[in-house]
Amino acid sequence: MSEEQVTLKMIQEARERLNGVAQKTGLSFTNSVSDLAGCNVYLKLENLQRTGSFKLRGAYNKVAALTPEERDKGVIAASAGNHAQGVALAASVYGCQSTICMPRHAPLTKVAATRGYGANVVLHGDFFDEAAAKAVALTKEHGYTFVHPFNDPLVIAGQGTISLEILEELPDVDVIVAPIGGGGLISGLAIAAKSINPKIKIIGVQTENMPSMKDSITQGHILTVNGKASLADGITVKTPGDLTYEICQKYVDDIVTVDETEIAGAILWLLERVKAVAEGAGAVPVAALMNGKIAGIRNKKVAALVSGGNIDVNNMTRVINSGLIRSWRKVFFETVVPDQPGELVKLLTLISDSNANVLSITHERSQHGISMGCTAVSFELETANEKHVERLMDVFKDNHYHVTLK
Repeated sequence: MSEEQVTLKMIQEARERLNGVAQKTGLSFTNSVSDLAGCNVYLKLENLQRTGSFKLRGAYNKVAALTPEERDKGVIAASAGNHAQGVALAASVYGCQSTICMPRHAPLTKVAATRGYGANVVLHGDFFDEAAAKAVALTKEHGYTFVHPFNDPLVIAGQGTISLEILEELPDVDVIVAPIGGGGLISGLAIAAKSINPKIKIIGVQTENMPSMKDSITQGHILTVNGKASLADGITVKTPGDLTYEICQKYVDDIVTVDETEIAGAILWLLERVKAVAEGAGAVPVAALMNGKIAGIRNKKVAALVSGGNIDVNNMTRVINSGLIRSWRKVFFETVVPDQPGELVKLLTLISDSNANVLSITHERSQHGISMGCTAVSFELETANEKHVERLMDVFKDNHYHVTLK
């Protein structure tokens, strides 16, 4: 394949196809992220897109461009969830059958939404790549028309329509930051943006748990990375596409990574400060900006893509907890006190006087390693920030408590 298969003209044609189907999502300036990142950050809110993700653009563009004969065979796709919904919606619009292969542990909300659009969902494997192999096998078996989630010129062209919208609203944008999984999104963004203004920098962000495109670009050839599961399930792709690899190699200026706690922190920040619900993959550009991962952007105009908002509500508590712990707004500690009346009250009074709030407490006499006449006490506290925790630890030390943060 060659990156010349995707052109600005194709992206402009995709926009015409998507007219009345995909929403033109907002580009919103955010003071809170800008202050942290030291630049002017504008969020492209594709979490507000129909189906909750940018993936509708590429999926619909591909299905719309199929011949009636190709659609009559039924379409099949592999997806962690967002491409699935886009293909299923497009198939329902064109009245054709759709089959979607998804990893077994795909978020239940994405599975239910995909079925809600009329698709037959097949759950297979632990990661996208295993679900994709199943889709290929079913294609051979039943003769379906395969709609690849990223390594397809028409899918890439559909995703590139996002850059057209960004440049219409913010023509002097300096940098566009986007997540990378298989590379379809950033490929489309990069071709559209650089075709209009070659000076625009394109930065990709991957999860440290699955940095397949970053490692492939670094090594100079496509690699399969056997990484780990991630909060950013939508970008945990083991092997980049050959077309997207070529495009990223030519057009993407840098690829950075973020870890799981940084992703959780960004989800929480977007929820609290920006009032935007982002799934893990949708939050990685903000995570990179918040944690200083991108060089050379001081005072620049930066468009960061919040690519999707289909977060599994069953995971929301875990994500919020992780973000609270990382920002020192929730801490766990343990200590030992004399097993005598009034000792626990003394400790609780110190905590109360320090304006920390007790969320839970465990008091255990029989814990292994605790001396006779003493008892172990564990606390979960709500605190304001890291400085508040430091002051609290100083109070404990001044009052002769040996405290261990957990």
